[in-house]
Amino acid sequence: IDFDLILEKVKDLNVLAGEGISHIEHTPRGAQLREPEPLPLTLYQNGIIMADGAFRPYEDPSTQQCLQDIADGYFPSELQLRYPDGI
Repeated sequence: IDFDLILEKVKDLNVLAGEGISHIEHTPRGAQLREPEPLPLTLYQNGIIMADGAFRPYEDPSTQQCLQDIADGYFPSELQLRYPDGI
């Protein structure tokens, strides 16, 4: 696993997703600015943990697909149904 590449691509995806940019959230009393909730990705020597999910070894095909999506500069396909507008 090329950790440097994965970290670089995650940073690029965060910029594309609008990291640090607040959005208007309507409330019953008006509106407020809100930053999108981050989705933590923890990289280990032998696998990953995404958000509050289970440990996923690098040998797992879904983990390989997730990291390949990121390495290719794409939002992980496994998250597209859960976050259709990105995160």
